[in-house]
Amino acid sequence: MDTNMLFSIGLNLSSPWKVVKSEFCMPEGSNVRELHIWIDFERGSKFLSSKGTLLSPHDTVDKVWRHLNFFEHPCYLHARVPRLKTDASSIEMVKVPWARSNSGFTMLFEAFAMALIEEETPVNSVAKTVKEYPNRIWTVFRHWVSGGKRDLNLSDVRRIGVDETSRRKGHSYITQFVDLETRKTIFVCPGKDADSFRQFTEWLIEHGGDPSLIEVVAMDMSKAFTSGCMQYLPNAHIVYDKFHMVQEANKRLDEVRKAEAQEKKLLKGHRFTFLHLRKNLPEQRIQELDTLLLTYPLLGKAYSLKEGLVDILNAATCKAEGAWEDFLKWMDMAEETALEPFKRLVATFKGHLFGIKTFFEEGNVTNGVLESLNSKVQLAKRRARGYTNVDNFMDMVYYINGGESFRYPYDSA
Repeated sequence: MDTNMLFSIGLNLSSPWKVVKSEFCMPEGSNVRELHIWIDFERGSKFLSSKGTLLSPHDTVDKVWRHLNFFEHPCYLHARVPRLKTDASSIEMVKVPWARSNSGFTMLFEAFAMALIEEETPVNSVAKTVKEYPNRIWTVFRHWVSGGKRDLNLSDVRRIGVDETSRRKGHSYITQFVDLETRKTIFVCPGKDADSFRQFTEWLIEHGGDPSLIEVVAMDMSKAFTSGCMQYLPNAHIVYDKFHMVQEANKRLDEVRKAEAQEKKLLKGHRFTFLHLRKNLPEQRIQELDTLLLTYPLLGKAYSLKEGLVDILNAATCKAEGAWEDFLKWMDMAEETALEPFKRLVATFKGHLFGIKTFFEEGNVTNGVLESLNSKVQLAKRRARGYTNVDNFMDMVYYINGGESFRYPYDSA
């Protein structure tokens, strides 16, 4: 068995394609040897046109594709690709089995690059690994993600979650819409304003969905999100997410801690001792926490209010009887304290009471899945040291959180 036949088998070629030549060479000005493989078709071959007819080549075009490395050597495939004259005015290029149309890479090369990205490798690092320009890898990545976006079917979407996340520290934001049933990202857009909902409804309609059928939208207490939802999804019930309610309570608790800590050095270094849930603290931290709460009564009161709110919201999640009444009592108690940050929190809650009550009625509708998905996005962002191109970042969000629809369809093995 000669070398050409071995390479034909290795490339999984079938008639009329076959390897006719291969050689190692050292490009001028380089100290890296490259493997070049030439593929050709058998004389007299006919090819299937897009109209379903077998035609002889009208002419050929010489093309080159980057292939997977042969051991440590970069590998390139060369072929003269037939063009078919389908009628008097139309000529089309034959699709070769080892590469997609208009790509400078073989399918196996693209599969390898996409597999690296799927393993959460930043695209720039993938480019270094395969020794290609980052923009070329981004082009491959965007091609496959755009196919996933195009094929989305959103006809069954009824309950969604909405949240924003940043693409770089201190820089612009994107908004992510998630199907709460499938726990997958279904839309991403720049910004975090009311117009995000207009863009979402257009996307929903474009992909077979109906904005009037959206039943529930889970979100934080953003005025922009509330306004956008009311305007573009008027039939949906707004649910203010319990995780953001706890987050708001933690902010008020931290305000109390900061005010106390200005003159009390004992509180230094204990920010997260107060912000973490008691059940999540190690034994030593619990002992320190108890000491601090007894030493500083105002801080103890604030901490008690925060923990009480968490307990009530957890009870609502379990649809425990009387949870809503307990929440109303909690607001009265917080409003009667001398803690101004918690008085402001109660005022915020009262301004959003309709969406909070919906949470208590629904119980299990939260943005917890979005918190999880956002943590994956932020991890990818840190590994890539931020994204300067917002479109690349949004496509990465689709790829990470969009599920199987966005996975590369070919195996690199």
